[in-house]
Amino acid sequence: MEVSNSIELIGYSASVMVAISLMMKDIVWLRCLNFTGCTLFVIYGIYISAWPVAGMNAFVACINIYHLVKIFRAKSQQGSTAEV
Repeated sequence: MEVSNSIELIGYSASVMVAISLMMKDIVWLRCLNFTGCTLFVIYGIYISAWPVAGMNAFVACINIYHLVKIFRAKSQQGSTAEV
Protein backbone atom coordinates (compact mmCIF):
# COMPACT_ATOMS: atom_id res chain seq x y z
CA MET A 1 0.00 0.00 0.00
CA GLU A 2 1.39 3.39 -0.93
CA VAL A 3 1.97 6.08 1.65
CA SER A 4 -0.63 8.37 0.04
CA ASN A 5 -3.23 5.61 0.28
CA SER A 6 -2.40 5.13 3.96
CA ILE A 7 -2.78 8.85 4.59
CA GLU A 8 -6.11 8.91 2.77
CA LEU A 9 -7.23 5.93 4.86
CA ILE A 10 -6.44 7.94 8.01
CA GLY A 11 -8.54 10.83 6.68
CA TYR A 12 -11.48 8.60 5.81
CA SER A 13 -11.25 6.85 9.18
CA ALA A 14 -11.31 10.23 10.91
CA SER A 15 -14.41 11.26 8.98
CA VAL A 16 -16.18 8.01 9.84
CA MET A 17 -15.30 8.33 13.54
CA VAL A 18 -16.60 11.90 13.75
CA ALA A 19 -19.79 10.95 11.88
CA ILE A 20 -20.41 7.94 14.14
CA SER A 21 -19.76 10.04 17.24
CA LEU A 22 -22.54 12.42 16.25
CA MET A 23 -25.03 9.54 16.29
CA MET A 24 -24.31 8.64 19.93
CA LYS A 25 -26.92 9.23 22.62
CA ASP A 26 -24.44 8.69 25.45
CA ILE A 27 -22.34 11.85 25.85
CA VAL A 28 -19.29 9.91 27.07
CA TRP A 29 -19.28 7.73 23.94
CA LEU A 30 -19.83 10.82 21.79
CA ARG A 31 -16.84 12.57 23.37
CA CYS A 32 -14.57 9.49 23.17
CA LEU A 33 -15.34 8.71 19.54
CA ASN A 34 -15.16 12.36 18.57
CA PHE A 35 -11.79 12.65 20.32
CA THR A 36 -10.54 9.64 18.34
CA GLY A 37 -11.77 11.16 15.08
CA CYS A 38 -10.19 14.52 15.91
CA THR A 39 -6.89 12.86 16.77
CA LEU A 40 -6.92 11.05 13.43
CA PHE A 41 -7.68 14.36 11.69
CA VAL A 42 -4.71 15.96 13.46
CA ILE A 43 -2.45 13.18 12.14
CA TYR A 44 -3.99 13.50 8.68
CA GLY A 45 -3.65 17.30 8.69
CA ILE A 46 -0.01 17.13 9.69
CA TYR A 47 0.79 14.58 6.98
CA ILE A 48 -0.79 16.68 4.23
CA SER A 49 0.48 19.96 5.74
CA ALA A 50 -3.07 21.24 6.22
CA TRP A 51 -2.36 23.24 9.36
CA PRO A 52 -5.91 24.62 9.76
CA VAL A 53 -7.25 21.04 9.75
CA ALA A 54 -4.64 19.89 12.28
CA GLY A 55 -5.01 22.97 14.48
CA MET A 56 -8.79 23.06 14.63
CA ASN A 57 -9.06 19.35 15.34
CA ALA A 58 -6.38 19.58 18.04
CA PHE A 59 -8.47 22.32 19.64
CA VAL A 60 -11.66 20.21 19.44
CA ALA A 61 -9.78 17.21 20.85
CA CYS A 62 -8.75 19.34 23.84
CA ILE A 63 -12.38 20.38 24.34
CA ASN A 64 -13.41 16.72 24.32
CA ILE A 65 -10.74 15.86 26.90
CA TYR A 66 -11.82 18.78 29.09
CA HIS A 67 -15.44 17.63 29.08
CA LEU A 68 -14.53 13.97 29.66
CA VAL A 69 -12.41 14.91 32.68
CA LYS A 70 -15.25 17.07 33.96
CA ILE A 71 -17.76 14.22 33.55
CA PHE A 72 -15.53 11.65 35.27
CA ARG A 73 -14.69 14.02 38.12
CA ALA A 74 -18.41 14.66 38.70
CA LYS A 75 -19.08 10.90 38.72
CA SER A 76 -16.18 10.38 41.12
CA GLN A 77 -17.48 13.05 43.47
CA GLN A 78 -20.99 11.57 43.38
CA GLY A 79 -19.56 8.17 44.26
CA SER A 80 -17.51 9.51 47.16
CA THR A 81 -20.43 11.47 48.65
CA ALA A 82 -22.68 8.41 48.39
CA GLU A 83 -20.20 6.39 50.48
CA VAL A 84 -20.21 8.90 53.35
